[in-house]
Amino acid sequence: MNAISIINKVKYSKWLYQIYSYVGSFLVKVVRLFVKPQENLIVFASFGGRKYDDSPRAVFERVIKDKRFDGYELVWAFIHPDSHDVPRAVKIKIDTPKYYLTLLRARVWVTNSSMTRGLHFKGKKTFVLNTWHGSAIKKMGSDIQSSNTSFKIKGKNQTDVMLAQGDYDVEVFSHVFNIDPGKFRVFGLPRNDELVWKNNAAVQLELKKKLGVAEHKKVILYAPTFREYCKDSSNNCVMESPVNLDLWRRELGEDYVLLFRAHYEVVASLNITDDDFVKDVSAYPQLNDLILASDMLVSDYSSIFFDYSITGRPMLCYAYDYERYSQERGLYFDIREKLGCENIKDEGQLLDAIRNMDVENREMITKSFRSQYVQAFGNASEKAVDMISDALRVPSVL
Repeated sequence: MNAISIINKVKYSKWLYQIYSYVGSFLVKVVRLFVKPQENLIVFASFGGRKYDDSPRAVFERVIKDKRFDGYELVWAFIHPDSHDVPRAVKIKIDTPKYYLTLLRARVWVTNSSMTRGLHFKGKKTFVLNTWHGSAIKKMGSDIQSSNTSFKIKGKNQTDVMLAQGDYDVEVFSHVFNIDPGKFRVFGLPRNDELVWKNNAAVQLELKKKLGVAEHKKVILYAPTFREYCKDSSNNCVMESPVNLDLWRRELGEDYVLLFRAHYEVVASLNITDDDFVKDVSAYPQLNDLILASDMLVSDYSSIFFDYSITGRPMLCYAYDYERYSQERGLYFDIREKLGCENIKDEGQLLDAIRNMDVENREMITKSFRSQYVQAFGNASEKAVDMISDALRVPSVL
């Protein structure tokens, strides 16, 4: 049994997870008694060490340009450190003694999910900034049904500040993650800053060339989420392609290119072959490039809708399994209604909606969605770094 299989066994077994959580948390807290905090140490991690990406990267890249943090030790934690190139930072491997000791010494953690690997601890003087990684359509945390085996928050959340895109985020996340609403800052997500200042035709053309897309073709970004109730014998999430790519190619291939972005939980189970119509961009490192290169988004229950709405471009919801998903996972609202996609119930209706799109009307729907859910965007990185500086009482540099 490989390491991933063991992790999945623990993650999705309630009794194994409880044993791991209680015993592991106790041992780390004992070690903490003997660890001295390091005042100039900041640790970053994204998606549990899977990537050098997302809001932690945006915050980090602003920190390394800020003279207030000259002389600080910056550490990135990864599952596979050798697979990532990070300027200036020290890289460490997650789930090692060095990793836990570094966390206990650090004055700041910057993460978009969790640093503690399912355990419950923090350093003696640690300031925890959680940017999270998107707003919620599907139910999360304490709202997940008892029959669902997805990870749930255990104990009191030790986040000091969590970022939010709007009042909706504060309402949902304060409840599901057991965080005092006063600990939220409605700054937006640092990762989305560039969706404001790079949202123009010149950048889109440049990114199309980078992705090998002909200038005259429109780009559809298809980014479905995963179904955690669909697993193989090793408890890995799996997913069959929910669309008939041959049909899409026949119907749209002359005028469009499809960027297929699978969720990282299921990317290994999809076998997509690139050609002149479809490109598998699941492993492409920068999601924002794909958003800015595209002319429209197609998704289902993914938080990408909130981020994409910042661009003001058309969005379509293809919720082909709405009844099952809403029953198995649970949803906070009907995304089909919010995006005016109630009539898109099968692939043929989706293709018709793409071919016959009233772009101006679709853009109006996107902006209406944005006004309801995403009230803050554009300068979250700057605000987050200033907040870290304040927490560390870093002297200003003239």
